[in-house]
Amino acid sequence: MEFDTIAAISTPLGEGAIAIVRLSGDEAIQIADKLFRGKRNKRLIDVQTHTIHYGHLLDPKTGEVAEEVMVSVMKGPHTFTKEDVVEINCHGGIVSVNRVLQLVLRAGARLAEPGEFTKRAFLNGRIDLSQAEAVMDLIRAKTDRAMNVALGQMEGRLSKLIQRLRQEILETLAHVEVNIDYPEYDDVEEMTHNMLLEKANLVRVEMKKLLETSQQGKILREGLSTVIVGRPNVGKSSLLNSLVQENKAIVTDIPGTTRDVIEEYVNVRGVPLRLLDTAGIRETEDIVERIGVEKSRQVLKEADLILLVLNYSDDLTKEDENLFKAVEGMDVIVIINKTDLPQKIDMEKVKELTGKSPLVTTSLLEDQGVDDLEEAIAALFFSGSIETGDITYVSNSRHIALLHQALHTIEEAIAGVESGVPIDIVQIDFTRTWELLGEIIGESIHESLIDQLFSQFCLGK
Repeated sequence: MEFDTIAAISTPLGEGAIAIVRLSGDEAIQIADKLFRGKRNKRLIDVQTHTIHYGHLLDPKTGEVAEEVMVSVMKGPHTFTKEDVVEINCHGGIVSVNRVLQLVLRAGARLAEPGEFTKRAFLNGRIDLSQAEAVMDLIRAKTDRAMNVALGQMEGRLSKLIQRLRQEILETLAHVEVNIDYPEYDDVEEMTHNMLLEKANLVRVEMKKLLETSQQGKILREGLSTVIVGRPNVGKSSLLNSLVQENKAIVTDIPGTTRDVIEEYVNVRGVPLRLLDTAGIRETEDIVERIGVEKSRQVLKEADLILLVLNYSDDLTKEDENLFKAVEGMDVIVIINKTDLPQKIDMEKVKELTGKSPLVTTSLLEDQGVDDLEEAIAALFFSGSIETGDITYVSNSRHIALLHQALHTIEEAIAGVESGVPIDIVQIDFTRTWELLGEIIGESIHESLIDQLFSQFCLGK
């Protein structure tokens, strides 16, 4: 498959030691060679693959030096895209890297679309679709464990398992066809039903194992949407600052200080939390604060985890009880804060309202109880630990949805076999399962979906 030559800035814009402009395509080396002047007039078209060369880029219009560079030359197919790839390392300033990019584009390259380098790696057979999606997961990983899961997927752990399941289905379908077309024995129908049932159960068990990891995998990939709620001045912003270990939120003794939802990512025992500190939920006449309270109620509905904060030195109020009702049925950890002050809260009543949810006491002013809270969060979602060694995690929402569909169709096939449905009808469900699994790795997927997936990538990747 042949494409034109693309180019893009592959490093974040801003000041830094170096920046990289990447080219990929059949003319990548020739385009770079038009601009490059090395020692003793070295030509990039003559150098060995996977080598790096010092020199300058010249502006063809004026002949003047445009930038001092180090140029890496990598010839296909032993590259990320399986095409010729050139990476121009220049000084890491906005002006310098943009100047290099403009020179490259004027010399014949086209500006790459978001994710187009990875898309070419997929289209050229270098990686499958699940591995391509893992590239972006790797870039966006918020914790070491999330990065390990992405690395496992990028190396093809999920792909190999999916390919094995598809092969099992394909071989079964082939055997069924042979048995139907060449029935040499009287009991061929019973043999065929038994074979279908055995293979279908095997595939179902493997898919269920994958889906068992999906909750943890999705959390590691996307983070837990965690909302801190409570009445004003119970210590919500102090809790945010303790978990982030920075003063991100303003902390005062004045109720209603937080007027908006403050968002921050934190790493708790390897679990990424998308932490949202909300305005204190109460009835108020202040228009700005009322808007903040309404935002708080909205994010509450979309949360994966609620941290409900109460004040140890205050009586339990009707507003507190209303908060318990608002989060009923959700994953909640109740935090009793300000234990350094005299007790006024009715702990028996709190335990009654809390039910089976974890209950943690803290004094954020004295930095006490935060470790207990982190342990409670990890225990609630990961039974206290996360295994990433030998487990194949499914973390992508698209993969999870397809696995659920494939599990449904294979269960339909099993039900059909057990109830004596004709073989050719059962085959339809088997074939559909094979197709759905293929969509995960990109074996059977519509081109528009591929374009949509890669458009979510950053430019230059």
